[in-house]
Amino acid sequence: MLTSIAITPVHVLDQQEALDFYVGKLGFEVSADVDMGFMRWLTISLPSDPDRHLLLEVPAPPALSEESAAQVRDLLTKGALGAACILNTDDCHAEYDRLAALGVEFTELPTQQPYGIDAALRDPFGNHIRITQPATGPVEVTPEDIARWSDEAPNR
Repeated sequence: MLTSIAITPVHVLDQQEALDFYVGKLGFEVSADVDMGFMRWLTISLPSDPDRHLLLEVPAPPALSEESAAQVRDLLTKGALGAACILNTDDCHAEYDRLAALGVEFTELPTQQPYGIDAALRDPFGNHIRITQPATGPVEVTPEDIARWSDEAPNR
């Protein structure tokens, strides 16, 4: 029986720049930093959730062929790989203020949603990150919410 998600990969183009952002601004901590010769195994976790890790991974051989790695890097910089993660907070507005003061650029300001208050940003490489203050109680999505989300969705 599977019991938990331990490590989730997040593609980055530069691991030191990723550390500056994820540790220096978002508040993660380094959980492993191992030079394996052929790659650097670099994982981070939130102090409040030390059992779940993000692997800050450069798309490159041996995990990918050079051709595939180049394609992933291209998609990454275009922001086309989807959400890297959704992070919960107790106070989305306060977290927005803290991160904006550190120079983090947001793509969406904190907004009340049926599921809580959330905001969106991108890391320096193009990964989408959402910060959510979950709603308390049952979530009720209205037809107006669905219409608004449909209007805001990019054309596909």
